[in-house]
Amino acid sequence: MLDAITHSLENEHFAVITAGDGDEALETARATQFDVVILNVMMPRMFGTDVCRNLRAESDVPIILLSARDSEIDRVLGLELGADDYITKPFSMNELISRVRTILRRRELDRVAAGGIQQVGDIRIDLARHQVMIAGEPVHLTRSEFRLLTLLAAEPERVFTRHEIMEHLWQSAYVGDERACDIHISNLRRKIERDPRSAERLLTVRGVGYSLVPIVSVATHN
Repeated sequence: MLDAITHSLENEHFAVITAGDGDEALETARATQFDVVILNVMMPRMFGTDVCRNLRAESDVPIILLSARDSEIDRVLGLELGADDYITKPFSMNELISRVRTILRRRELDRVAAGGIQQVGDIRIDLARHQVMIAGEPVHLTRSEFRLLTLLAAEPERVFTRHEIMEHLWQSAYVGDERACDIHISNLRRKIERDPRSAERLLTVRGVGYSLVPIVSVATHN
């Protein structure tokens, strides 16, 4: 399982460091600044739950627990020990990668929210005031358009799938028609690409999704 997870994450361009038992996992996590720690509950020498409890006492690193135990009490225990997510076996690698991305995205949004401002090229997003400025000019967005823009701006140039976008807008698992995403994108594009002479800010990656790219408007004077 360790090899399969490592291979899947590396295929998605994550840098992965592995540990063969709980003691090594705790030691490695203490010595390295990770973005996410994935722990199997049943590990030699020290259970993943014990590693989680120790790590949480000294770090706020996001932690995902993997376990064959799928009872409600096991999930509750894992979360109460400080895990950010609890995934039961069997699971698909796509599900695990999606959960990792969700945690990273949420953490980035929280980090940006603490600063209050997102800046991508000449787009300036004031999260506290719910305001957007492009090249110094105000742009009025609906709540959904604002949420969509902040999601894309959290990771400029990263391609977000339609499913990821709709889950973010719904703030829960989305099982509807993902073509609804295209409508949200179209509405946002119309507002942030008002100048037909400027380059595209919202890029469409056919068959995958959408990304926001930094553009800086340059004023010309005759």
